[in-house]
Amino acid sequence: MNQKEKQMLEILKRGKQEFGYVAVKAEFEAEGTRVDELLRLVELARKADLKIGLKIGGCEAMRDLMEVKQIGVDYIIAPMVETPYALWKFIDAKNKIFAPEDQEDVKFLTNLETITGYNNLYGMIEKAKDGNLDGLVFGRVDFVMSMGRNGREDINNDDVTEMVCTVAQQCKDANLELVMGGGVSRDAINAIRKVQSVHLSRYETRKIIFDGAAIQQNNADSALINAVEFELLWLKNKRDYYGSIFTEDDKRIDMLESRWKSMIGK
Repeated sequence: MNQKEKQMLEILKRGKQEFGYVAVKAEFEAEGTRVDELLRLVELARKADLKIGLKIGGCEAMRDLMEVKQIGVDYIIAPMVETPYALWKFIDAKNKIFAPEDQEDVKFLTNLETITGYNNLYGMIEKAKDGNLDGLVFGRVDFVMSMGRNGREDINNDDVTEMVCTVAQQCKDANLELVMGGGVSRDAINAIRKVQSVHLSRYETRKIIFDGAAIQQNNADSALINAVEFELLWLKNKRDYYGSIFTEDDKRIDMLESRWKSMIGK
């Protein structure tokens, strides 16, 4: 492990001990995580005794499901599922790749992140129950944007929080987990606390997944600062890694180019 990775590991260990970290997260979807990056994240998480959450590329991303089965993750989330039919496609896909005994060690969730999905909430809840899914992840930024509003500027508005609370109550009644994400920062603490008073299993930043009850701690602000530091180090480490790959053949390219020009008389 390099120095940045050692720093990240210490942040994760502290997060688990003090701040309610339960998992780290990656995305094949919006984040475009590569397999080699995911493997580095898995190593960090396992050394910190944390779980792994992964958002796959779509409701029927069969190759993604096959890859994550081989790698081993704890939470699998399907994005942009807006209708009971799309949710059924995810259920069918996960049942093709994961045998019943394999599913005992993984939680399967779907993103609720558009107003269309919200309007189909009853059907989505029923289909999730029928398909033995574990819960929903409420993605607030895309949700607000799907209504034609300003994404990160409006996510903590009272009306949006009330809609999340409605979903929380429906999930609670159906014995489903609810995870809250999308623009989770210090500004979101009050909104998260309000949802947690109804029902909240976990909440998440781009890279860190928290236990839902952690939002009620006095150090919730410090916990989110810690999560931002982890993500910043993650991105810097990623930049350094791919930067070294980009330049690793420069000297040989220069040597071969010089040889080639000599051979053709230039």
